[in-house]
Amino acid sequence: MKPAWDKLMAEFEGKPGALVADVDCTAEGKQLCEDQGVEGFPTIKWGDPASLEDYEGGRDLEELSAFATENLKPICSPANLDLCSAEKKAQIEEIQKMSADELETKIKAEEQKLADAQTTFEKEVEELQTKYEQLEKDKIATIKEIKDSGLGLMKAVAAQSAKKEEL
Repeated sequence: MKPAWDKLMAEFEGKPGALVADVDCTAEGKQLCEDQGVEGFPTIKWGDPASLEDYEGGRDLEELSAFATENLKPICSPANLDLCSAEKKAQIEEIQKMSADELETKIKAEEQKLADAQTTFEKEVEELQTKYEQLEKDKIATIKEIKDSGLGLMKAVAAQSAKKEEL
């Protein structure tokens, strides 16, 4: 992916309103990566720098370039109200009316909802994995039991009987 990313950075170099860059999360960029929730490498984030989103698309140059061309441009935000729908403008205005403490409280509450959703997901996946492993063990034991009960011999006898009838 690195060669494709390097070409994409060159393609977008100097374009106003769009930044394609990489960050070394093991050196000077470590704090930035922690702040943005980067847990694995490579991770691609996009969007408003104050609220980056995870990129879930393809990793070759064609897919990266198509996504960047479509999405890396000014978007609706407090800094670009002219790009917002009436509904989004109203939402931004309501948020701007909040005190700093109220806004921080709401942000923390929403972030907690995200964290709770992730925790629930991970817990449920773990339970599914445990169930899957048990089902796999049960299936293997059942197959062994059936084979040990003489299924192979029954098939051999049936095949032998069929050959005798053909003669």
